[in-house]
Amino acid sequence: MWRSSASCSSKFLWNGSVLSPSSLSTLRSSPSVPNSVFPLSSIPAAAPSHSPSDPSKLGFLPGRSDGIRALSSVPSPAAVDVPSLTYGVQLARHYGRCFWELSKARLSMLVVATSGTGYVLGSGSAVDFAGLCWTCAGTMMVAASANSLNQVFEVKNDALMKRTRNRPLPSGRMTVPQAVAFASSVGLAGTALLAYKVAEQFHQLCPGLDYDTSPSSDTRKLWQTNMMAAGLAASNLVLYAFVYTPLKQIHPVNTWVGAVVGAIPPLLGWAAASGGQISLNSMILPAALYFWQIPHFMALAYMCRHDYAAGGYKMLSLADTTGRRTALVALRNCIYLVPLGFMAYEWGMASGWFCLESSVLTLAIAASAFSFYREPTTEKARKMFHASLLYLPIFMAGILLHRQTEMSTDELPSTMTAEIEDREGLRSRNQAKKKEQLDGSDFGSRVRAPVAYASVAPFPFLPAPSYAYSL
Repeated sequence: MWRSSASCSSKFLWNGSVLSPSSLSTLRSSPSVPNSVFPLSSIPAAAPSHSPSDPSKLGFLPGRSDGIRALSSVPSPAAVDVPSLTYGVQLARHYGRCFWELSKARLSMLVVATSGTGYVLGSGSAVDFAGLCWTCAGTMMVAASANSLNQVFEVKNDALMKRTRNRPLPSGRMTVPQAVAFASSVGLAGTALLAYKVAEQFHQLCPGLDYDTSPSSDTRKLWQTNMMAAGLAASNLVLYAFVYTPLKQIHPVNTWVGAVVGAIPPLLGWAAASGGQISLNSMILPAALYFWQIPHFMALAYMCRHDYAAGGYKMLSLADTTGRRTALVALRNCIYLVPLGFMAYEWGMASGWFCLESSVLTLAIAASAFSFYREPTTEKARKMFHASLLYLPIFMAGILLHRQTEMSTDELPSTMTAEIEDREGLRSRNQAKKKEQLDGSDFGSRVRAPVAYASVAPFPFLPAPSYAYSL
């Protein structure tokens, strides 16, 4: 019995296999299955009602070309499972694509690249590749979580912008609870991975020891690395998702807050490799990331200023009718990038070649910003945007290629040299004092009684008793 042209008969035929009407209606009405996975256009329309007495109208004749197999052919049992397998593959592809877009995978991989560069720079002469992989994996998870939460909070704004309206949440390809579950799981997993990585190294290097009972420097170093890397990752997630994201709809200062978020990953990598030791050298790459993001985003904000206005975002370019103020901010931050190469050379982090290459590279992006300032057009902003895309990978590749891990004291700044000399002098004096105590005439062949320790240690101004020494 036929209900309508959109309904099914007792057996619906699709690609040579049989589906029951109840299973098809279940697939159509399921809220977790989007139309893109099981589109109605891919389902053949049911045949119109005909008289059962006419076999030619029922499709028994082989001459029909309507794409529906003859009802007389019975599919094999193996062919019945083909639609479910095909549907499973389509479902996996659909959600895989949604998660890829939700996490902004390419942007997250750029964050991982900066974190990995910081890890290599903080490793010194020997790089622990296992630790590098664990750090990059944890950073990727945390970055994906932050980007996913960003889209959850901005789903209504993204629906109003041409650039973002096709994202998984505004387009309806994924629900908000699914996105929140994904962001929460990968965020917690990434933070735990960064913490567990060093905890595992602690058990491998110091078996049977615990930080509360062992005051060894190796144990303390591992514990500091553990907490520093995981803490930076968690704080960066909170800063991006819960501070920067809502601030975009309140004040243009969100651009500078977002620059702080982008500067934290290389510091995370350095801390994970150096045992939580933050020095002046560790701030060079974060500073480069901070100042680089301003011209990079100013170019993007000017090109998409109308889209940002439609989405309700408060950007500096919206209040700048001429565009010169936006270009001036970009140019000023490009100039701030100039001394970073010299500082890396002066502090013994990279060779003189990097100082030269960094200066030339920075002057190139500054020239594009100055051109945008002289003629604030969309075309000039696009050129500055492309120049910023080239700057960052070349800068990181150069500092990795020309990095220096071992140097003499002549190559160090005077402050660092004085600090090293003070440490060496203190170490020499301590060693000489210990040798004097062990090899001196008073301690070489004599053993101190316990009462002498009690007299000297707690009260050093009291003399030891006469019976404190024994032959």
